[in-house]
Amino acid sequence: MRKSKLGLDFEKIGYAKNIAKNIADDVQNFVDNYTTVAVERTLCRLLGIDGIDDNEIPLPNVVVDSLKENGVLGQGAIFHIGNAMVETGLTPQQIAEQVESGKLNIATLPIHSKEKIDAAIMPKVNESLDRIKTRKARRDNYLNTIGEGPKPYLYVIVATGNIYEDVVQAQAAARQGADIIAVIRTTGQSLLDYVPYGPTTEGFGGTVATQENFRIMRKALDEVGEEVGRYIRLCNYCSGLCMPEIAVMGAFEGLDVMLNDALYGILFRDINMQRTMVDQYFSRIINGYAGVIINTGEDNYLTTADAYEEAHTVLASDFINEQLALIAAIPPEQMGLGHAFEMDPEMENGFLYELAQAQMTREIFPDAPLKYMPPTKFKTGNIFRGHIQDALFNQIAIWTGQGIQLLGMLTEAIHTPFMSDRYLAIENAKYIFNNMKNIGDEVEFKEDGMIRKRAKKVLDKTVELLEALQQEGLFNALEQGKFADIKRPKTGGKGLAGVVERGANYSNPFIELMKNRK
Repeated sequence: MRKSKLGLDFEKIGYAKNIAKNIADDVQNFVDNYTTVAVERTLCRLLGIDGIDDNEIPLPNVVVDSLKENGVLGQGAIFHIGNAMVETGLTPQQIAEQVESGKLNIATLPIHSKEKIDAAIMPKVNESLDRIKTRKARRDNYLNTIGEGPKPYLYVIVATGNIYEDVVQAQAAARQGADIIAVIRTTGQSLLDYVPYGPTTEGFGGTVATQENFRIMRKALDEVGEEVGRYIRLCNYCSGLCMPEIAVMGAFEGLDVMLNDALYGILFRDINMQRTMVDQYFSRIINGYAGVIINTGEDNYLTTADAYEEAHTVLASDFINEQLALIAAIPPEQMGLGHAFEMDPEMENGFLYELAQAQMTREIFPDAPLKYMPPTKFKTGNIFRGHIQDALFNQIAIWTGQGIQLLGMLTEAIHTPFMSDRYLAIENAKYIFNNMKNIGDEVEFKEDGMIRKRAKKVLDKTVELLEALQQEGLFNALEQGKFADIKRPKTGGKGLAGVVERGANYSNPFIELMKNRK
């Protein structure tokens, strides 16, 4: 039987997980009846449709927009493309090109039998599954041969806007000791209802997420990984209005970590909750199948809400995100559930409260590679104080066995990190991780001390919140502003027009095949 260093009540934790499961199941009951333009574009990509038209509109958008304009999107891209394959003898790519040129309207073709459609479509389905499996096998081979760095993984960002400059900075960071390179996405891309195409050299606050940029960076990290004798993981973002599309691009090109959280998009990007919950389900199925670690965004709640007073909202969201991930067949080992070190540094004993919460999260989700976020809210531009704040954050990470350590930068609140800033951040973490490696095994927590009391209080408040959420449902809770002090309407936000109810002929064979790891 597991023991808690904090004296946590595991029966209460089990109760909380059961409530979270009920909340997640309620969301899934809605999701199972709908599809979205993003899901259907993803299916187009999985059938081999790629490229852009003369106006740089992606062909998956062209096909799905055509089905939507004809009022038949609810029957699904698989049904209509498969039917067109039977009728015309063309490949999905050729069908898309004919739709784009105006020579073919797949919504008005004679309907063939389900057996014929399935026979036409399944070779393409299996081709995509094999492509993803081959990519995953390449990662596994690297991990089994050259290996990787120890946990917590050292995670740093590159964000130049130019993929080729990102490569230079990413390789430098890997040589300095980074384990995960996150290519920050250009500002506002999460609100685009299409994925740009090809390599890009201009971005603001980050670099455009495209499949070609994924390929370029993966190749660069494989090269430097072989050089340093350590597999380097690549992270990007399949959040926003194109969650499942970016997930499948990442699966094709060998990404390892993906920011993948509908709640983040709802709260911080004002994306319609109905749309993004449907998109999240399929995107997580793809990530689960590809062996990609998903990162969730609970840490962001504490940038708008108080980290001490609202800690229970982070834990409640982690409970719910865990259950939503399990529904999508993501194993715990691929759940980078988010939390953060964001208390006001002027708070007396703030370090002890942060330690309590990090240890509590570790004990509640023992198999998850928890994503631990650095202090940002109270960084002032004082680089010396900032470096100390990051050092305290690093101490808690090694003490409590976090999985993914997003390294803090001493120049936070001043500028995008220089290569020298990353070097200092990595040096800081490695020094502390080495010198305090086994502190978690050596130090116990006082039975009636403030650390144990804090953890118990947060867990109790979390259970209360989950009980309320179970009564109201997650959608209503989001409308009421229960997370991050932000309210979002169920029928508001961006992307609702892209949600359609599934029709009688709707089919998505990838769901069961990927969930069953076929």
